[in-house]
Amino acid sequence: MPLVLVDMLSYTGSKGGMETYTRELYRALGAVPEEFTFVGLASREGSRLDHSWFPGDVIDSGISGEQRIAWARGELFAVSRWAGRLGVDLIHCPATLGPMRSRVPTVLTIHDMLYFSHPEYMTTPAYTEPVKWMERLASRNAAWVLTDSRVSADEIVRYLRFPEDRLQVVHLAGTPTSPTTTETRRTDLLLAMGNRRPHKNFDGLLRALALVDASIRPHLVVTGSRGDDPLLPIVRELGLEPWVDLRVWVAPHELEMLASTATALAVPSFAEGFGLPILEAMGSGLPVVISDLPVFREVASDAAIYFDPADIASIARAITRLVTEPDLRSQLHDAGIRRAGEFNWSRVASETLDGFRSALSVAHPSRSRNRAR
Repeated sequence: MPLVLVDMLSYTGSKGGMETYTRELYRALGAVPEEFTFVGLASREGSRLDHSWFPGDVIDSGISGEQRIAWARGELFAVSRWAGRLGVDLIHCPATLGPMRSRVPTVLTIHDMLYFSHPEYMTTPAYTEPVKWMERLASRNAAWVLTDSRVSADEIVRYLRFPEDRLQVVHLAGTPTSPTTTETRRTDLLLAMGNRRPHKNFDGLLRALALVDASIRPHLVVTGSRGDDPLLPIVRELGLEPWVDLRVWVAPHELEMLASTATALAVPSFAEGFGLPILEAMGSGLPVVISDLPVFREVASDAAIYFDPADIASIARAITRLVTEPDLRSQLHDAGIRRAGEFNWSRVASETLDGFRSALSVAHPSRSRNRAR
């Protein structure tokens, strides 16, 4: 039974979507009849977290996933050393980066290509070129690459020149929170979430909110800040203090409570690799009002209100439609549940295992032929 080393050096409990992917994927893999066995290589911070979702032992690497230089060295060199030490058959790196060289075949999950496609949105330009360099090295070493969307797949081929015949799109799935209601609320509430990187475009969302007539303007909660929130001066400039609540990174139970009381989820991003919060919101019946991006169309199809993220008047019109058209909200509630039902973690697990088998076949074609016989 092949043993897979899961690279969890970046998993620290504070990384958002990529950690959700790792956690939910391996929870689902734990429910699949055993074909592979797994061992996790955790960061120092991650080793202290609950790992009841992981279907195998978790080893503390002693490497910090928060200290960038230590983490980068770990990805480039330590993962492959641990793979040799443990005698594994395959490495899975679920957070975009991985070893620069390994004797063991590696499956790399690349979630987006934003450092290549939109370097202007990166908040720490000094890290842009090093991260791009690490992504190139990891992809050159990879036997197989998984990615979340067709959009990202096309960009991986374009920027990394990775062979299409070793590239597999595996759409993610959502984990719905408490079901929402379509009933009219006394006060409408928009929920937005994410870090404060420029590509999230929360500045545009706030400026659009200010254009909505005050008599129907919804309240807005934006979660995901760390430290001094750069959105606060904009809120004050626009006089939106009565309507806007800026929150730090909230615990899952608090986020679930917010989602269950919200009127809609707002996602004004200029660029993304997938749209996991959109999928999770739709699965709970929460309408979504989102940027008109190809990747979001790939996720939400016709179960969303779309706007031009570069046009604050377009965002304002979408918000106005949301709060003034209850029949539309009801339609989006039903359409979102149907659309999200097409994505599930069992399918993600099954298709990921296909990727593992393919990586072993690429690395050991003769072994694969012998098994076929």
